[in-house]
Amino acid sequence: MLLFFIGLVFGVISGMGIGGGTILIPALIFLAGISQQAAQGVNLAAFFPTAVFAIYLHIRNGYIRYRIAFYMFLSGSIGAFLGAMAAACISTGVLRRLFGIFLLIMGIYEFTRGGGNKRQK
Repeated sequence: MLLFFIGLVFGVISGMGIGGGTILIPALIFLAGISQQAAQGVNLAAFFPTAVFAIYLHIRNGYIRYRIAFYMFLSGSIGAFLGAMAAACISTGVLRRLFGIFLLIMGIYEFTRGGGNKRQK
C-alpha cells in the first residue's frame, strides 16, 4: 500500500511536469529503505509510462514546443547516459549528498524567484 501511495504522488507530480523524482527518490530511500542508486533506477523506469501519458495530454493541449523538445531530447539523452555512468561509479553516500544539494539549490531558487501564477502558452 505504501508503494502504491508513493507511486500515485509521483505520477501526479510527474504529470504536472514538476519532476516526480524529487518526490519518488527520497520516498523510496526513507520510506521503502532502498539505496540511492536503486531509487534512481526505479525513478527512471517509472518515469517512462508517466511521461507517455503526460506528453499525450500536453500535446492535446498545445503545450509542447517541438523544436525545443527535440533539442532537449538529443542533449538530454547524452546527459542521461553520462549521468547513469557516473551514478554507477559514485558511492551511495556521495550520490545522496549530491541529490540533496541539488534539491536544496532548487528549493532556494523556488523560494527566492519572482513571479506568480503566470501561465504561458
